[in-house]
Amino acid sequence: MKQTGFYKMVGLLTLIVLVTALAAVSAEPAEKGLAGDWLLKMEFDGRQMTSIVSFSKDKEGKLAGQWIGFFGVGELQDIKYEGNNLSFVQVSRFGDQEFRMNFAGTLEGDKISGTLSSDRGESKVEGQRVKPMPAAVGNWEMKYKMGEREVTATLVVKADKEGKLTADWQSQFGEHQISDVQFKDNKLTFKRTSKIQDRQFESTFEGTVKADTLSGTIKSERGETAAEGKRIGAALIGKWELEITSERGTRRQILQVNPDLSGMYGPMPVKKINLEGDQVTFQIVLEFGEQKFEINFAGKLDGQKLTGEFTSERGTQKATGKKVIPAAKKA
Repeated sequence: MKQTGFYKMVGLLTLIVLVTALAAVSAEPAEKGLAGDWLLKMEFDGRQMTSIVSFSKDKEGKLAGQWIGFFGVGELQDIKYEGNNLSFVQVSRFGDQEFRMNFAGTLEGDKISGTLSSDRGESKVEGQRVKPMPAAVGNWEMKYKMGEREVTATLVVKADKEGKLTADWQSQFGEHQISDVQFKDNKLTFKRTSKIQDRQFESTFEGTVKADTLSGTIKSERGETAAEGKRIGAALIGKWELEITSERGTRRQILQVNPDLSGMYGPMPVKKINLEGDQVTFQIVLEFGEQKFEINFAGKLDGQKLTGEFTSERGTQKATGKKVIPAAKKA
């Protein structure tokens, strides 16, 4: 594909993503559950596009909206809602071009649907609430004692699409199988079958998750042992607002790092975000028809700041990011 053709395609896809993001917002009053992230899907010219829309409240308690597309982030304006109905106007600018779009839609439970209209026509969108991962999900560095010896192990807790939890206990001492993983009211419990040399025994764990710590007790026929855990990668987990700079200008994008160190760069999934010391790396794969593009990020984590570079076959873009602190934590 020629370079000019590629940029024309990028421009078209950018508009499509904006359309998708905007159509995200059919909603009920925020007090009844609009707040949060919504994953949107839209058919355009035979292709399915995805986008994310995030709703929150500003410092004055008013409803605010943000769309997150493939090529950047923007704000929703003039948001009005009544009952389950919502409307707003989106103005997007690319260089000297301006796109104005109007949305009207409804929300039913955790599903959203609506129509976006502009001078280019109408588009229908379907969306679903993005459910946050349970707080117990992630990799935990666990420390406890076996007799007088302090032992360090890794507890890996995962959740499937339905929210069902599974776990794995990784230790240099023996083999371990975990079953019956439950998490409710910040309490994590599970059963463990351990085989160390020629001995096999059963134990249970019960602990409390508080932010990035897991404190609990391992019980077995040998008695009770206190176990303390720290979340691995805690400093990186959360939402980051990135400023991306290239020769074509500056744009914003959102990097969401999940508790299991998977993530989303804009609306694009990232399977694994690596954190080694203060070094952060991940890869994004973009597919346009039969063409595939790989973008790699390498950066440095410094407290609430993340700096680095995106590199691809088309060049390098510098990125500077700051962690987004929820309003509740600012108060």
